Amino acid sequence: TINLVESGGGSVQTGGSLRLSCVASGYSLNKIPLRAFCFGWFRQSPGKEREAVATIDSRDGTEFADSVKGRFSISRVNEEDHKNVVYLQLNALKPEDSALYYCAIVPHYYCFLSSMRARPNASYTWGQRTTVTVSS
Repeated sequence: TINLVESGGGSVQTGGSLRLSCVASGYSLNKIPLRAFCFGWFRQSPGKEREAVATIDSRDGTEFADSVKGRFSISRVNEEDHKNVVYLQLNALKPEDSALYYCAIVPHYYCFLSSMRARPNASYTWGQRTTVTVSS
C-alpha cells in the first residue's frame, strides 16, 4: 500500500507563495520503487470540478496547466525506494488559486496533463488534500 500525505497549505495574500509537500511512502503490490511513478497535483475550488494543475514523471519531466504556468513549479526528491517527496511551489498566488490541493499517483499511461485533466476523478492513489486560501 502506498500512502500520500499532503502538507504546506495555508492562507496568504495575493502575490504570496506557498510550498506544498506530498510525502509518498510504502510499496506497490509488485514492489516497484516510488521513483518510477508519475505524480500529479490537482485542485478543486468551491463549486468547480477538480482539475489537474501539474505533473512530474519518473524522469522528472513536468507539465503545467496554462493557468499556473510560470508561477508554479513541481519537483521531487527520491529519498528511498519506498519514500518520495513531491513538492509544488506556488508563487505569485491569486485569489483564483484558492482551492483544496490534492496529490495523486497516476498510472504511467495517463502521465500526461491532458489525460489527467480529462480524468480528474479517476481511481488514482490520492492524498487527503491540503487547503490553500489566497486573499485579495
